[in-house]
Amino acid sequence: MENSQDYVIEMLHITKEFPGIIANDDITLQLRRGEIHALLGENGAGKSTLMSVLFGLYQPEKGQILYNGKEVKINDPNDATALGIGMVHQHFKLVDVFTVLDNIILGAETVKHGFIQKAEARKKVEELSEKYGLHVDLDAKVEDITVGMQQRVEILKMLYRDNEILIFDEPTAVLTPQEIEELMTTMKGFAAEGKSILFISHKLNEILEVSDRVTVLRKGKYIGTINTAETNAQELSNMMVGRPVQLEVVKDEAKPTDVVLKTEHLTCPSHIHKNKKAVKDVSFELHKGEILCIAGIDGNGQTELVRAISGLDRKGVTGKIIINGEDVSGAPVDVHSKNMSHIPEDRHRHGLILDFTLENNMVLQRFKEPQFQTRGFINQKAVREYSDRLIEEYDVRSGQGSITIARSMSGGNQQKAILAREIDRDKEVILAVQPTRGLDVGAIESVHSRLVAERDKGKGVLLISLELDEVLSLSDRILVIYEGEIVADVKASEITAQELGLYMSGAKRMERKEA
Repeated sequence: MENSQDYVIEMLHITKEFPGIIANDDITLQLRRGEIHALLGENGAGKSTLMSVLFGLYQPEKGQILYNGKEVKINDPNDATALGIGMVHQHFKLVDVFTVLDNIILGAETVKHGFIQKAEARKKVEELSEKYGLHVDLDAKVEDITVGMQQRVEILKMLYRDNEILIFDEPTAVLTPQEIEELMTTMKGFAAEGKSILFISHKLNEILEVSDRVTVLRKGKYIGTINTAETNAQELSNMMVGRPVQLEVVKDEAKPTDVVLKTEHLTCPSHIHKNKKAVKDVSFELHKGEILCIAGIDGNGQTELVRAISGLDRKGVTGKIIINGEDVSGAPVDVHSKNMSHIPEDRHRHGLILDFTLENNMVLQRFKEPQFQTRGFINQKAVREYSDRLIEEYDVRSGQGSITIARSMSGGNQQKAILAREIDRDKEVILAVQPTRGLDVGAIESVHSRLVAERDKGKGVLLISLELDEVLSLSDRILVIYEGEIVADVKASEITAQELGLYMSGAKRMERKEA
């Protein structure tokens, strides 16, 4: 039996409650020195809450935290930092208008004679960046960099503070396959140096690859801790969801019909480097009854392409966007919205109004429809009934149902709410950008089957995904985008992951006929 000295952190019998929900119900977690310990569970299982307790963001109602065998009180993140605990949050805590360097040193600045020692800080950050292969542009503003780079900024923030206990909350949710590989290598490097890592995830293959032990939570309760080497994906998914999960997408051959969305020679400026083109002369057709995926490594023009097609940003965009035969290239965003459902990449910026209730978020684009109006006023009863139906149908879990404030929900359940709203709008085009970002295996299974069902009803689904497994198993046809150009147009059933990787990295391209 191990004694307390073997553990750097012990969370014993932690209970944390919120209105209407016990997020952590008597949970015990013990972290060994120099290990990568995975915390696995469905969306809303209580993983982030438990880590937020350790980081001092929440105070538990019951339980104690031991650091090197001695009880400690962590009242706020400053106490956590003093103990050498650092955290990369699922939704990054960065100041958009600050530069990368300023974000990294924020709150931990070296000051001499009243002046911040920027040169010294820059040197330390550059050394860390080089040592761990975390390459960032220190002078770029955070609002202009990709989510993958934002995450590297968060990790550097943690390393800059010399933290020894590193918490990664869903760190791969926004990364490309290549970035995930890099992160896994980085994490193994940290552990080899004696740092201890808590790794929150619901991606079974990553947990199996990188962790030493796994603790599983389900609906706020502790299910068990097992050695990773002694388990497999199916056993872990059963522990996590409480039932066998279909890990593969089940679908019939697509039966595409008419063209529902078409782009002709679409060119978009980069939103980071204003004088560069992010999308270069892209032409393609999406048919009703197919799932067409635009695959690529993050930062190859996907964001700008989506912003143009959805109408969110058309500044400097040339070429045509045609939906259902209507040229909407110059049309305002609500014309695009009228013709398509949009599951956005950034659920906080473009998907939800976080301080609204769940029910008000469910009717964001629809509250003017007759069914939600009575003599010019919103009919709250109709909104509530509609929201309750979607919550039930899409298994959106929250403490107080329709009246829950969106901000207080777990990331995965926020995503389910957006999916419910957008699919239920019943548009002929579904623009699904990273639709399973941050979702667990049970929820991914249901999203995939929903999108296939919409395809089978004759909708055109344009999928933008960075997940190779998802690209290959969910798509009917794949377009690969590299440096803003379409470099391949292939059937998903006729390509391997390796070949797809070559196209995505620019090592290979095929000649395309004009769409």
